Amino acid sequence: MGVTEFGGPEALHVVELPDPEPGPGEVLLDVAAAAVSPTDTFTRNGARAEALRKDPPPYVPGMDVAGTVAALGPDTADAGLAVGDRVMGIVVPSGSHGGYSSRIALPVDSVAPAPAGVGDAAAATLPMNGLTARLALDRLALPAGATLAVTGAAGAFGGYVVQLAKADGLRVVADAAQADEDLVRGLGADLVVRRGDGVADRIRAAVGGGVDGIADGSLQTDDLVPALVDGGRIATVRGYGGPEGGSGRGITWHPVWVRDYARNRAALDRLREQVESGAVTLRVAATVPAEEAAETHRRLEAGGVRGRLVITF
Repeated sequence: MGVTEFGGPEALHVVELPDPEPGPGEVLLDVAAAAVSPTDTFTRNGARAEALRKDPPPYVPGMDVAGTVAALGPDTADAGLAVGDRVMGIVVPSGSHGGYSSRIALPVDSVAPAPAGVGDAAAATLPMNGLTARLALDRLALPAGATLAVTGAAGAFGGYVVQLAKADGLRVVADAAQADEDLVRGLGADLVVRRGDGVADRIRAAVGGGVDGIADGSLQTDDLVPALVDGGRIATVRGYGGPEGGSGRGITWHPVWVRDYARNRAALDRLREQVESGAVTLRVAATVPAEEAAETHRRLEAGGVRGRLVITF
């Protein structure tokens, strides 16, 4: 499923492409499920047009897949995979190479076994957001016992941050709309404050002072600085690197790009283990046949989706 011209959800349509072949260090997957993310809508609507310009259309979105191993290229023996294994993988989309594909060749280090006991749709929700959350926590590098604030905690990225932070031994304060408070507490947050204007003040009041770090999943950026202690750390998505001239309080900004962990098989496999142990919860909002992918983009752009929308092949 891809686009030959940028536009609204209706621009997504079936595109026929040659079957990929796995090269050295690559594994070919028969894709059963591909999760839908905001980045996918940017590929479809032209927001990523400049980055895509080097490649001819069609442009195929998709950053997470799950399915089975169809073939292994040379130099993949150390991965311990075999044809027929159930796996999940992260995709760095480029041109027609995206996750909304019935078959895709990926670097073997971008693929790990799917968690036991979960279906393909659920497995497809883990790689991109799970690795982004893991990378954010690794960039922040807070010691056990430190306090982390998480914004957008009811979302896919934020939810994984809450659970992974708790597994790391951190104290977590998270924001949520009233309707999502029980969800966020269920993910393990120690304290929950109401999201929206003034959230930094509410975070500070809830913990009796500033927090040591923030994982900003809701793109509130500079507005969150008052919630931090002097010398605090904030991890941001979509590349935000802090205000010009800094904050004046020793705050450090840590932009997170999941491509930095796109070939971190050990981190992806650790996420699998944490799903199997119950430390990480997979959330599927709905599954939709690939031919109806446009509907998932409409729902995602309308807002309010909890869990991941997944297209199936």
